[in-house]
This record gives sequence, C-alpha cells and structure tokens, in this order.
Amino acid sequence: MKTRITELLGIRYPIIQGGMQWVGTAELASAVSNAGGLGILTALTQPTPEALLREIHRCRGMTDQPFGVNLTILPSVKPPPYAEYLDVVIECGVKVIETAGNSPKDFIEKLKRHGVRIMHKCTSVRHALSAERNGVDAVSIDGFECAGHPGEDDIPGLILIPLATRVLRIPVIASGGIADGRGMAAAMALGAEGVNMGTRFCATVEAPIHEQIKQALVKASERDTQLIFRTLRNTGRVLKNAVSDEVVATERRPGGCEFSDIQPLVAGARGRSALQSGEVDAGLVWAGQVVGLIDDIPTCGELVQRMVAQCRESLGRASAWADARDEQVSHAD
Repeated sequence: MKTRITELLGIRYPIIQGGMQWVGTAELASAVSNAGGLGILTALTQPTPEALLREIHRCRGMTDQPFGVNLTILPSVKPPPYAEYLDVVIECGVKVIETAGNSPKDFIEKLKRHGVRIMHKCTSVRHALSAERNGVDAVSIDGFECAGHPGEDDIPGLILIPLATRVLRIPVIASGGIADGRGMAAAMALGAEGVNMGTRFCATVEAPIHEQIKQALVKASERDTQLIFRTLRNTGRVLKNAVSDEVVATERRPGGCEFSDIQPLVAGARGRSALQSGEVDAGLVWAGQVVGLIDDIPTCGELVQRMVAQCRESLGRASAWADARDEQVSHAD
C-alpha cells in the first residue's frame, strides 16, 4: 500500500503503533515493524535517556525495519530531561519521532536538521494547523473514541478526520476507534493516509502486558470505558474498573475534587503494576472504545496482514457499489 505516510516513514503498510506508556517496548515495536507497519518505542517508559539508548539498541537487534520513538511532552513541576531523550534519538539514528502533549516547536529545527521525521498527535483541527505551521511532517488526529487524552472538544473521528484532511497540506494519520481493516478503509475514505492504533496492539501476542489484561480487553464491550479527569479539564479514557469508578465518584462528590484527592489512585506505578500483574482492578488501564471490536489476541504479523486484506476488501466492495450505481445511471440514460 502506497501513501504519503508509507513514503515518509519508509514502511510497507500505513499502520502505526501508538506510543503507549509501559507498553511501547522493543518487543512490541519490533513486531509491528517486522509486520510492515511502524513500531514505536515510548521514551518515557524508560527511566533515563541512557535506558532509552539501550532500548533502541535492543529493538535494532529484533528488527532491521524502520521504527520510531514517542515523546510525550507534558507540563510538570519537575519535567523529565526531554532534550536529552531527543539527543539519544538523534545520536542513535532513529529517523521517526512521534510527539504528543505540548507543542514540539522548541525541538523541531534540531530534529529536522538531523533528518528526523516528526509526527505530532492532536485532538483538534486548530492544534493540527498550529503543528503544521511549526513544521511537523505529519499529524496524527485523535478522535474522541481514543484511549488516553482525547482533549476537551469531544469530537469523534468521523467528523475530525475529514475536517483535518480538508484543511491540512501535510498527511493525516487517523487515530482512535480503529481496530481492523474496515476502520482503516473508512479512515482512508475520509482522506487519512495512515492509521494509528494503540488499544488494538495491546491485545496482541507480543504486547508486554499480562494475559489477563489482554483477555479483559477482549471481553470488554464498547460501553466498558470510562472518562476520568473531566472536572480537571484533562479528560482521559480508560477501561472501566474499580479504580476508575472510584476516581469518577470522587470527581462527582459535592464540591468537586483536587488532583491531590485522586493522585494515589491514578499513580503511574499502580497502572504499571496492573499491566504486569494482570490484576485489572489494581490501577488504571488505558483503553479506547475500540475494545468493543476486539475479539482475539493475534500476533502483530497476523493482525497487520488481516487488516490490509480486510481494508482492500472493504474499499473494493465500496468501489463496486459506486460502479454499480454508475452503471444504473448509464442504463437509465
């Protein structure tokens, strides 16, 4: 499959694995890249820039295909050494970076000078246009269905994707709500030139999370996610469990809540423990509404090949319907 995204990233299929905290390790990233997509290492899953360097080398030992690194830039009292993580990406010769959170504009010139392609994740068209003006190479547009932080506008992908592709000159990657080739075909019909999947890649053989968490994703329906941090204007979508229930209940109590009231519940260490132990109620498990479309745990290779075949079939079927309509009009004339 050939789009501007496959050309830009040097990959066979326009399928990108989202950068996910605690999940974007060499095992998953290399498997996605070997399958023909773009695997993504999550920089901040590694405790230090030196640890990221080792993880990049480890991933290189598992694949000879392109892969990227995700760096999520968030406001913090004590921020991680973002510039040092980026220096590692450059020094290791990684040619693709996925940025998220705050604008990467302070780093764009340096990354471009070293030939690094920049994909920036956005949840609104206005932010996507800003990213384009700042010089990113592609935008990943996140619909309201997505896992993680969908922004505060609550705009689903069916609206957001065509809005973005209508006004952006750079290629758009559709993110959120995509789990199979039908979703991929729909995104491409709306103008996207690639898809980004997080939750779906969590339910694969190579994902470095406990089998019980993967089974929880398989068993969940489209109604089994929950929005947290709504009252704090930092909305996040997670799998519905005991912890997210408690967070929402705390937010809804009279007088509201401060972040400090829920901080012990949402600590990253608790979420990591849940993914590793398989105890679904031990911490937050980030997941999108797409869980309703997940019903098995394939290898990344099986998933990508199935998606590509189903995407081609779906696009072909839609094209045949359009051709049939044209024939009917021609006969009527």
